[in-house]
Amino acid sequence: MQKVVTAEEMREIDRLTTEKYGIPSILLMENAAHAATRIITEKLGGSVEGKSFLILCGKGNNGGDGAALARILWTLGADVDVYLFGKVEETKNDARVNFEILKKTNFEETSKDRDYNDKSWDKSFLFFHEEENPEWWRKRITPLHKADVVVDALFGTGLTRPIEESLKRVIESHWFEEKALRDSLFLTASLDIPSGLDSNLAKPIGENIQVDLTITFTAPKPANVLPPASNFNGELVVANIGSPQELIDNSPSKLFLAERKDAQSWLERTKFTVDSYKNKRGHALLIVGSREYTGAAVLAGNAAMLSGVGLTTIATSESAQTAIAAKVLEEVITRSLPETKNGAVAKQAFAKVEKLTGKVDVVGIGCGLGSAEKTTREFVREVIIKRQAPVVIDADGLNALAPFDLEGTNELPLILTPHEGEFLRLLGTTDKDAIKDRVKAVRDFAEKHKVILVLKGERVLIAAPDGKVIINPTGNSGIGKAGNGDTLTGIITGFVAQTITTEHFKNDFKSNGAKPIDKVFDAVVAAVYIAGLAGDIAAKRFGRRAMLASDVRGCLAEAFQELEKI
Repeated sequence: MQKVVTAEEMREIDRLTTEKYGIPSILLMENAAHAATRIITEKLGGSVEGKSFLILCGKGNNGGDGAALARILWTLGADVDVYLFGKVEETKNDARVNFEILKKTNFEETSKDRDYNDKSWDKSFLFFHEEENPEWWRKRITPLHKADVVVDALFGTGLTRPIEESLKRVIESHWFEEKALRDSLFLTASLDIPSGLDSNLAKPIGENIQVDLTITFTAPKPANVLPPASNFNGELVVANIGSPQELIDNSPSKLFLAERKDAQSWLERTKFTVDSYKNKRGHALLIVGSREYTGAAVLAGNAAMLSGVGLTTIATSESAQTAIAAKVLEEVITRSLPETKNGAVAKQAFAKVEKLTGKVDVVGIGCGLGSAEKTTREFVREVIIKRQAPVVIDADGLNALAPFDLEGTNELPLILTPHEGEFLRLLGTTDKDAIKDRVKAVRDFAEKHKVILVLKGERVLIAAPDGKVIINPTGNSGIGKAGNGDTLTGIITGFVAQTITTEHFKNDFKSNGAKPIDKVFDAVVAAVYIAGLAGDIAAKRFGRRAMLASDVRGCLAEAFQELEKI
């Protein structure tokens, strides 16, 4: 997991890098420029020689990064135009050093009279301009310049208020329109954060740049990874510029970005061995479905079975069992539960479920269960309060608990998987401002109730009882269709069952005193990541418009293979 830090936390990491480890700040700026050069060079196919760059710089350290980048690109054979919006005399410290170098290196010719399409130059050039009139610059440069790469180094992480009116003309130029609206042959890139965004906030604060690529340094910032701000970043690459990992780890931030290696690590620890068989792979019980909602049960049951679990059992109301058994995978067991005349699960069904839960490793409850009937709500609460295994709760299971008031009833892990509407009901409010800050809302809820909370949405958030919040980077809008919540519940339930029964984890609990909820949390993070990855594979294969929840489930095998490199 990558730690996500605020601008203030990043400045403290930079300060300690210099004071504690003796690494000069000017070297960090140089390292940032070299890292950006490597990343951009890779995007251009391995060489920048003969390529043309337009680099737009502000007067702060972000502009200094851009100035250092310009110099390095030029030495590698690129043609570079640098525009500083201000005067060199107005810059300070490390940025001033790099701008002074450019001023001395600047070609005598002016870009005003140069033919930008003339490729007969016998050597690369570097032009440096101090531009005090952004409006004049926009009129003069936009129609002339034909850059291969446009780099935004205007503001960086220090911006906390909307861009002033004059510089809006720069970020409104055609280079920073959506790729579909502009010439897609050139690349736009931002250093650290697209200019105009407050790096600490998920919501834009005014006009801002949209780019194809953002290169951020040392650690991602909230606006790099939290929507809607993250949507302006394009592809995000985090570059190491020399700050010791110890300083990042010791930063007080409890916000993280899930990584590919997190899912790979979980898969490695739960891999199939020569002695693997069904009873060693976990038994998942899903209490799902009803007379009117059989599809939800089928989706959840099939997803659980394909997650790698050894056994999957669906317990559902009597009138729904036949229909569910006819559609679900042959490997999934079905059991009937007593129901009321309205088709809802009867309260007396708990006696049968209690016998089943004593033989399983995890319970998933809620998908298609219905929550209108009082007897169903009472049944759900009883299953959860008297649980003998971890419980994953979704959909009508969540509605049966709203507003949530179950803390302290049982120490076995509870995993809640609401979308935003269900989360509001759990909070006991209809006021959307209660979850305006999604990270704070999920953290507060998980800490207060000692649960694992999975808040679905554009970027799924996973909160732990200790206040840790993980942002999941996989998935797409095609996953927002009906049935994907049921599929995710099945996958999470299956992953938790495998975690609890795998010998590696059993030994960890015994020898290291590890808390089961910590390992269950890791399983949930892996499940959400892999489910999102399967959704991304499905989107490529079928398109977001046509893809279905069953397609996501069908792409699980490919997601496993991609991560396990089979």
